[in-house]
Amino acid sequence: LHLRMERHSENALAVAKYLESHPAVAWVNYPGLDSSPDKAVADRIFTGHGYGGLVSFGITTGREGGKRFVEGLELFSHLANIGDAKSLAIHNATTTHSQLTPDELEAAGVPEDMIRLSVGIESIDDIIADIEQALAKAGA
Repeated sequence: LHLRMERHSENALAVAKYLESHPAVAWVNYPGLDSSPDKAVADRIFTGHGYGGLVSFGITTGREGGKRFVEGLELFSHLANIGDAKSLAIHNATTTHSQLTPDELEAAGVPEDMIRLSVGIESIDDIIADIEQALAKAGA
């Protein structure tokens, strides 16, 4: 398990750094990023195996772009689960939280542009390539 968590964390950090530098991405939430407001706490709590495999980000094309992004993924599976060995993605505003109004989404802490990734242990080159082509399909 410790080897798997190291790979999840390595891949997630690489994805977060990639997304942070992409013009189609409005924001990135990952505790391992130097830009994260939670970095100091994460450094104290997460010791030994990285910062985990969950990355969330906002796509500049908003709600519809988020939906198109997830639908355009090929390597990632479109599932609400987290922590699988394979990469998973979800756009909560159009799936798990689709019954909420924009105000209710905001109150729940679920921005309409947010995509949540559970980054798996596949090749990082394959993961990044899938994200890149899905961003293009999202019109981002």
